[in-house]
Amino acid sequence: MSKYNSIIRRFKGRRLLVIGDVVLDQYIKGSVSRISPEAPVPIVLQEESFYTPGGAANVANNLASLGADVTLVGRIGDDLEGAILRRELIKRRIHTKGIFIDSRTSTIFKARIIAQHQQIVRLDREKPNRTGLDVVKEGKILPFLRRHLKDFEVVVISDYGKDMIDPGTLAQVHELALRYHLPVVVDPKLEDLREYGQVTCITPNKKEAEAALKSISTETRKAFGICSTRLDAVNDIEANGCGLLNFLGIQSLLITLGEHGMYLFERDKKPLAVGTVARQVFDVSGAGDTVIAAFALCLAAGADKSTAARIANYAAGVVVGKMGAVAVELDELKRAVGAI
Repeated sequence: MSKYNSIIRRFKGRRLLVIGDVVLDQYIKGSVSRISPEAPVPIVLQEESFYTPGGAANVANNLASLGADVTLVGRIGDDLEGAILRRELIKRRIHTKGIFIDSRTSTIFKARIIAQHQQIVRLDREKPNRTGLDVVKEGKILPFLRRHLKDFEVVVISDYGKDMIDPGTLAQVHELALRYHLPVVVDPKLEDLREYGQVTCITPNKKEAEAALKSISTETRKAFGICSTRLDAVNDIEANGCGLLNFLGIQSLLITLGEHGMYLFERDKKPLAVGTVARQVFDVSGAGDTVIAAFALCLAAGADKSTAARIANYAAGVVVGKMGAVAVELDELKRAVGAI
C-alpha cells in the first residue's frame, strides 16, 4: 500500500485536460406515500434537489476532487442550464476557459427523480445542432487546443456520443499529443474503437467492449485469436481482450466488468485481472468516469499502468457505494487503499 500512497501523494497539482460532451445533471430526491388520483403514477414529495456536473464534466469533477489541476473543454448552450453548469464547475475548482457557449444549441441536461433510494424516472433534454458545433470547434475549440495542449501532462477524451468527439477533433488531439509526448486516455462510445487512433489506453465497459468485438469481421476476429464476442468466462475475457488489444494496436486496454472488477491488457504482458474491492454496490452510474479519471491521474503522477488500474479500481469501489454519478474524494480513496 505504500506504493499506492506514494502515487496518491503526487496527485495534487497534476495538470490534466478533459475534452468531451459536457452535461448538467440534476437530482431530485423525495419520498412516495401515495398514488396520483390523476393517473396510476407515484407522487414524489420533493425533499432535496441539487445539480452536479455530468458526462465529461463528471470526469473533470473526479479529477478535481482528487487534487488535480483540471481544465475542461466542451460546449454549452446560452441558457440557464449552461450558466448553472459553469457555476458548478467553478465551485469545484475546474477551469472553464475551455468551455464555449453556442447560442444555436442548448446545454445537455438530465434530471433524475429518486424516491426511497430508487430512481423513478429520468428526463433528458438536448437540442442537437451539428452545424453549430462544427462552427464552435473550428473557431474556438481547435484553436484552444492548439494554444494550450502543451500545458498539460495527460489528455482525457470522454466520449458520450453527443458529437463533440469526431475525426477532426481526434486528429488534432493526436497530432498535438504526439508533438508534446502526452498520454491520451479514452472513455469510448464508438463501436469501432480504431477510430480513436493510437492512444495510450481505451477504457470500455463490458457492453462497449463486446460491441467492439462484434464490429470486427469474423475472419479478422479469427486472425487475432478472438474466439467470441462475449466477455463472460475468464478464458474468453483474456483471449478476446488480448485479441482486441492487438487488433487496435494501442498501448493498453482497460475493460471494466462491473461487480467482477476489471482487466488490464498491455502489449507483451499477461492480462491483469483486478478483482472488485467494492464493499457494496448501490449505483454504478458514473463509475466509468471515476475509473478513467483515477487511471489518467495516476499516469500523470508517474504510476505504471498496472498500478494505475489497481488504484482506479479502488476509486470505483468507493463511488458505486453512493447514489448517482458523484466524484470520489481524496480522503475516501486514501482510506480505501489503506493510506490513512
